[in-house]
Amino acid sequence: MKMRNGFTTGSAAAAASKAACIMLFSGKEKRDTTIITPYKKFYSAKIVDILRSKDEVSCAVIKDGGDDPDVTTGAHITAKVSLFESDSFTVLIDGGVGVGRVTKPGLDQPVGNVAINHVPREMIAKEISEVAQIYDYTGGVKVIISVPGGEEIAKKTFNPRLGIEGGISIIGTSGIVEPMSEKALTDTIRVELRQKREMGADIAAVSPGNYGLDFMKRTYNYDLDKSVKCSNFIGDTIDMAIELGFTSMLITGHIGKLIKVAGGMMNTHSRMGDCRMEILAAAAIRAGASHNTLVKILDSVTTEEGAVLLKEEGKLDAAMDYILTKVMYFLDKKADGKIKIECMLYSNQLGLLARSEGAEEMLKSLQMTD
Repeated sequence: MKMRNGFTTGSAAAAASKAACIMLFSGKEKRDTTIITPYKKFYSAKIVDILRSKDEVSCAVIKDGGDDPDVTTGAHITAKVSLFESDSFTVLIDGGVGVGRVTKPGLDQPVGNVAINHVPREMIAKEISEVAQIYDYTGGVKVIISVPGGEEIAKKTFNPRLGIEGGISIIGTSGIVEPMSEKALTDTIRVELRQKREMGADIAAVSPGNYGLDFMKRTYNYDLDKSVKCSNFIGDTIDMAIELGFTSMLITGHIGKLIKVAGGMMNTHSRMGDCRMEILAAAAIRAGASHNTLVKILDSVTTEEGAVLLKEEGKLDAAMDYILTKVMYFLDKKADGKIKIECMLYSNQLGLLARSEGAEEMLKSLQMTD
């Protein structure tokens, strides 16, 4: 049975903003509207919670996550639109009740900003601009996005840990939520592995995703898109590669994902646990990092940020070598001698962080068979 797609909080916010803007300019109530998402899919949304006055209009779109188990599904994503004097057309976007504020660095928005990511901001501004052009308006438009109950919803997410306080984030890069069950994902991994094996491959090239694609292309002239995307299912993918008869496996991935393997996690999904900064801090201790750096690492939002702190203190290489040793221990334990595994860890900002002894040779072998 095909699972139903949904739409992001960013799409809901953009649709509500468009409808509110139309009502403000036209003076007429609007109960539905349609936008085009960044992936060029039409999104037709019902408009609810309409409040109109001469100077501002507020309305909402109920977030529909489709068949994805998203805690924000059912939330009322509300946009309040008003006008202000400006020498040129300007759209100001801010957050209200139930939308969080960024309190730690390393996220899409800087510290102090409301947690509305850049793609939803662009979507909102685009919809407002198109409506303003229709009504020949060239002044300023202020949009406030709020989510009643958003603060309670956020407690069910990792927002508080990431340093987003006071509500949920308005997010999404495609505008679309494409749900996939775990079985569907692992079935897809198996199909890809089997295809490569049947085409004669002995080495399984595996990566959690395309994060770091530019780095691998620039540094090793290797197209990461050719590897099998194992998502969070590191352990399952090793089992499948063994079952299908691969003799070797090269796992290349971003430190933010693969560092969890150093803690023995064979499924790296955030709902299974999040030990990234704790493992990085443990590695920093082994590398001899200062107490001040350890505290900063534990307060960091991303492993990229933590890695930069280690580099500044001259402890990065030692810490990464320790992490790689732990990663390889758990990968080899899972493989149980039935498949040879090599691994490369990298950072988008700092490049290659660590590689196992035979990783580059295995990568060259892969390139020769492409």
